[in-house]
Amino acid sequence: MDRLRALPSVDRLATAVARAELAERRAELLAGARDDVDLVSRARERLRPSLRPVLNATGVIVHTNLGRAPLAEAAQAAVARAARGYSNLELDLAGGERATRHEHVERLLCELTGAEAAAVVNNCAAAVLLAVSALVGPGRDAVVSRGQLIEIGGGFRMPEVVAQAGARLVEVGTTNRTRIGDYEAALTEETGAILRAHPSNFRTVGFVEEVEIEALCALGAPVIDDVGSGVLTDDLAVLAGEPPVRRSVHAGAAVVAFSGDKLLGGPQAGILVGAERAIAACRRHPLARAVRIDKLSLAALAATLALYRDPELARRELPVLAMLTVGERELRERAGRLAAATGGEVVDAHGRVGGGALPLLELRGPVVALDPGPAGATALAAALRGGDPAVVGRIERDRVLLDPRTLAGDELDAAAAAVIAARG
Repeated sequence: MDRLRALPSVDRLATAVARAELAERRAELLAGARDDVDLVSRARERLRPSLRPVLNATGVIVHTNLGRAPLAEAAQAAVARAARGYSNLELDLAGGERATRHEHVERLLCELTGAEAAAVVNNCAAAVLLAVSALVGPGRDAVVSRGQLIEIGGGFRMPEVVAQAGARLVEVGTTNRTRIGDYEAALTEETGAILRAHPSNFRTVGFVEEVEIEALCALGAPVIDDVGSGVLTDDLAVLAGEPPVRRSVHAGAAVVAFSGDKLLGGPQAGILVGAERAIAACRRHPLARAVRIDKLSLAALAATLALYRDPELARRELPVLAMLTVGERELRERAGRLAAATGGEVVDAHGRVGGGALPLLELRGPVVALDPGPAGATALAAALRGGDPAVVGRIERDRVLLDPRTLAGDELDAAAAAVIAARG
């Protein structure tokens, strides 16, 4: 009751919004605006949260613009618990001394990957930057294949990571072919580490050659292996094109870096696993505090990792894995329900993994094609995005496609209602 009484009155809330809207409109009129606007609608829009739920009907599972991996129910519950009050984020409850937040996931990560030690930061780009800074550092060499001088989303380029760490970039091989001898010729006393980066968002085919992780680790220099998406399930055929984390750990990489919110299916996080000495150097580096993970992401990550102790449970409970492995019969049933409710047509198309993973993989299956009417597909797609909830699909051949692969079963009715509302 106290919290209910603490809510602002209607008059107070309305007055605050009205003042903001009127001030904005006055500024527009003074600047020469001649258009007519609905101030009530604008005020209503001002009250809506900017960050709000979206129904993903694009067929892109790890959709960066839509927040990448949706969390499992266990992870959602863990976030709620961590947000509700205080926690032992950096406190050893047994001894009463200060502890490290890495401890909440380190044991799980070591158990799942076979690594000696682990640490977590806020994203994979930060993890790679931290590893290069800690293991190579200013004035030393980071040896990289020319075929792995990649750029990921947002203009993040591997050469710039090395430069930010103060290290010297030593390029070996060619764009399409790098051999073990190229690495051997580049190693000197100034070598800090070999940096290996998985080209997750593209593939080079044809006359190509690269050095496997086992051979790289056998050269003796520390290896920092950025494997990208974070595959912890070795037995899923659909993920065969992505490097498993365990393989790099078992090969002897000093640090293996990967994302938490891609194929792992958890929150945004940068995960580092590997040798005790190398991980300890990463934890000690001054940059570690600047890129540390927050308590809510840490709670979600711990809950996500715990699901991987039972591979079958992980496939059922982690939305990303469930969407990757959903059967044709279930997809047909979802598409049929959605088409019947919207008047759409079930057609065959293909979705994508997204998130820079498996760029050549096409996830074939049924989708619902909507006839946009005289206004056209662009207008219908915009109306769907402007609804509540917002629905994001894709346009092909002047029709809006809604892919049931990325719509959970309990989201179909909401998506259908949104289509009906968007059509007026």
